[in-house]
Amino acid sequence: MVLAADTDKGDISTIINGIAPKWGPFGALGDEAKVMIEVVMAVAILLCFGIAIWGAAKQRIGATALRDTFSAEQGKGLIVAGLTGVFIIGSLGTLFTIVYGMAI
Repeated sequence: MVLAADTDKGDISTIINGIAPKWGPFGALGDEAKVMIEVVMAVAILLCFGIAIWGAAKQRIGATALRDTFSAEQGKGLIVAGLTGVFIIGSLGTLFTIVYGMAI
């Protein structure tokens, strides 16, 4: 019988570290700097999700309740902008590592 949480092979930090960014060439940064970067990125991602949610609400209200096509189109733009921001911010660590690796 194999247990999913086998303590001989790892613990919960193994799972958490799997989703944390790999710092690559920026691994020499101090712990405080890494935490600050992670906090800024998390706030930016939450802000982008908020923009996408605001856009979805604006599209829904504009398309149904108010019959305002301009508001609905603005909502679509906000959804796309918010989700694009989430994607870009989420992949910044990978992009920086690739660019740094190509420069060496």
